[in-house]
Amino acid sequence: MALEQTQNLPQQYVTDLGVDYGKQLAGLTSIPLDTAKLAPTVAGQDPLQTQAYSLAGSGVGAYQPYLTQQAAYSGPQAYQSFASPYQQDVIDATLSEFDKQTQAGLTDIGQLAAASGNLGGGREGVMRANYMSDQDANRAFIQSKLLEQGFNQANINAQKAFDQQGRLAGNIQDFQTADINQLGRLGGLQQAQEQAKLDAQREANRLEAYEPYERLGTYGSGVASLFSGNAPFGNQSTVTPNPTPLQTALGTASVLSGIFGGGNKQSEGAWKYV
Repeated sequence: MALEQTQNLPQQYVTDLGVDYGKQLAGLTSIPLDTAKLAPTVAGQDPLQTQAYSLAGSGVGAYQPYLTQQAAYSGPQAYQSFASPYQQDVIDATLSEFDKQTQAGLTDIGQLAAASGNLGGGREGVMRANYMSDQDANRAFIQSKLLEQGFNQANINAQKAFDQQGRLAGNIQDFQTADINQLGRLGGLQQAQEQAKLDAQREANRLEAYEPYERLGTYGSGVASLFSGNAPFGNQSTVTPNPTPLQTALGTASVLSGIFGGGNKQSEGAWKYV
C-alpha cells in the first residue's frame, strides 16, 4: 500500500534568504565587541573645582591670626596697647599749670598776711598749710581723673579692636566659604557639561557597535515572517515513498492469494462435475 505525504516547501528565494541570514549571524557574532568604548566614563574635576579644593585646604585656619590678635586685645593689660602716647604730656602740662596756680595762691596768702600784719606769723603758716593740703588733694584728683579718662579711652579702643578682629576673622571665613562655593558651583556645571559629552559619546559608540546587530535582527525578523507565512505562496508537492519490504510482501501475498484462490475454485468446480 502506497503512502502519500504532502509538504509545503518555501519559495526558493525564502530558503536562500534563510541561508544568507544564518551565514551573516554566524559571522557577526564571531567578532567580539569592543567593550572599552561602551564602558562608563566619569568626567574629571574641573579646574575651578580643583581651585576650590585647594582654597578650602589652604584656607583652613586662615582666620586664626585674627583670633590670636583678638586675644591680645582682651584681659586686664589690653588697654596698654591703646594708651595715648600723649597722655602723659597732657597730664604733665595740666599739673604744671595747676602748680603755677597753686604758687599764685601762696603769693596771695603772703600778701594777705602782710596786709594784716601777720606776715611770717603762725596764722599765715596755718593758712599756707591748709591751702597746700587742699591743693595737693586737688592736684591728685586732677591727675587721677586724667589717668582714668586715658584708661577708659584705651579700654574703649581695645574693645573696638577686639570686636573688629572678631569681625575680620568671621568675614574672612565667610568670604572664603563664598569663594569656595562659587568655584564649586561653576566647576560642577563645567563637570556636568563634560560628563554629558562623555555620555553622548558613549551612546554614539553603543549605537555604532550595535547597529549591525539591530540591522541583522530586522533582517532576521523579516526572514522569519516569510518562513512562517509562506504556506499560501509555497510549492505543493506530493511524495509517494517506495513501499517497505513488509508492504511488498503483503501485497505479493494478496495477489498470489487471489490467483491461487481463483484456481482452487475452478478446480473444485471441475472436480464436482467430473
